[in-house]
Amino acid sequence: MADIHAACFTQPRPWSAAEFADLCASPLCQVSTLEGGFAITRRAGPEAELLTIAVHPDARRQGKARALLTESLTELQSSGCEEIFLEVVADNHPAIALYKAAGFTELSYRKDYYNGVNGSKSAALVMRKIL
Repeated sequence: MADIHAACFTQPRPWSAAEFADLCASPLCQVSTLEGGFAITRRAGPEAELLTIAVHPDARRQGKARALLTESLTELQSSGCEEIFLEVVADNHPAIALYKAAGFTELSYRKDYYNGVNGSKSAALVMRKIL
């Protein structure tokens, strides 16, 4: 997962193998996987958060991100989760289009939220979907 994440993200920074191991070990986290991609959500009561979704650049444009998101949302809804939130870099237009197509709406904007390379900052959109 760390290798795929590193191939997908520079901002926010890619997560380490140790960070993924910790998330996967948590009983609150749900991991969905496909060849070349994965999604991780974390549940807290009736709410959940999409922590990350990543598809390796070589495996894109095949519907994998949509399939991972759909699987994650279906599993959360079937377990009684009522809503899900996510944060996305505000200029990540393909991801935002994916989330909007899945029924997410923009909730808020966080200026200079993500730390990038060489001290750069990026804004985040907070999005929400009722399940």
